[in-house]
Amino acid sequence: MGFGGISIWQLLIILAIIVLLFGTKKLRGIGSDLGGAIKGFKKAVSDEDSATESKPEAEPEKLNNTTTQQAQPASEKEKNKV
Repeated sequence: MGFGGISIWQLLIILAIIVLLFGTKKLRGIGSDLGGAIKGFKKAVSDEDSATESKPEAEPEKLNNTTTQQAQPASEKEKNKV
């Protein structure tokens, strides 16, 4: 018994029908396109992981700058009120 009640022979027949319908050249092209897409996806994920590892060091500086910049105008408004 194979996958979900499908035997190996039935899978081979389905594979033969697919090869007859599309041809080996088109299937080879689809396979290479799929492989390239997977490589691109893996590269993007690894680039993102390396970028996020270096970002936490830079993030607190960015947060401190924005909070101090936001706090300054508020204190200036309070000074103007007094």
